[in-house]
Amino acid sequence: MIKYIVILLDDTSTSFCHYANGKTERRLMPLQTLKDGICYAMKENLNIQFVYPEYALHEEYLKVIDSIDHTDIKPFGVSDGGCGSASYESDVVVFNTLEEAGDCQFRSDTAYVVRTDKAHLFAGCEALVTMLGKVTRLNIVITDVQTFTEGDFEACKSLLGKLSEELERLYVSGRSSQLNLLTDRMLLDQMNNCGAGETTITLAPDGRFYVCPAFYQSAGGYAVGDLEHGLDIKNQQLYRLDHAPICRICDAWQCRRCVWLNRLTTLEVNTPSHEQCVMAHLERNQAMKLLKRLKAKGFGFDQEVKEIDYLDPFTIRHEW
Repeated sequence: MIKYIVILLDDTSTSFCHYANGKTERRLMPLQTLKDGICYAMKENLNIQFVYPEYALHEEYLKVIDSIDHTDIKPFGVSDGGCGSASYESDVVVFNTLEEAGDCQFRSDTAYVVRTDKAHLFAGCEALVTMLGKVTRLNIVITDVQTFTEGDFEACKSLLGKLSEELERLYVSGRSSQLNLLTDRMLLDQMNNCGAGETTITLAPDGRFYVCPAFYQSAGGYAVGDLEHGLDIKNQQLYRLDHAPICRICDAWQCRRCVWLNRLTTLEVNTPSHEQCVMAHLERNQAMKLLKRLKAKGFGFDQEVKEIDYLDPFTIRHEW
């Protein structure tokens, strides 16, 4: 059942996930379309997430946006108040490079997303460690995970180990910072994926619905309805966990199970690539080790993460 709607306010609205926004020309959502989208969300009892472009919107748009409870997702620096002030007025701030984060005045009531490729991720380990000590919530999104090699997996394992050590130090000092790659799995008791097409839908500036922003802002996407006629998701069951033969038996519950990345790499929305699975299990295993260390120091976590001997569930398919 759809519970959330992502409203892209412009063709150039920031990406906050794996995909790169291929649209470079501004195309602001018509004001009436915005009003109709909000009305649709109210009728369907949906939680709204507005995604902003890299320029300040007109006051008339802000008044309409503020007429409804919502979550703001903005790229770093968006505001008429100057560079970096987006962090003072947004629920989620997106950094499109690790370097941008160095200029941010972090706030405890804001979540931060760092979109980075593997090269900058591995080179920016110390910057990420420093950032963990300043934020309440940090999401790291690796934009080229589908290109990972065995050497990249080893480098990522090392990185996760260092981030895990910093999180342990922060917990001991009284700070319970959250990092999607590690702490999410310590707190979950079931899958917590992005939910595109199942619990979340996207409204684009053209007035049509898409499974997620990537299906509008990247090549090869397709619409699944519009404001006039409603949703029309073909084979909607394929977006559900119970129709994902690999994911439904997996316990890497923090994995985003990205529908767009699935389709890009395997041509099936419900089947992840080897690279996505291995990365998710490296995170899971490091979370298991961190959880054990924190429990040994007296932290009261209810969750248990068991030992496994594989990194891709497909390799144990004969046991299903």
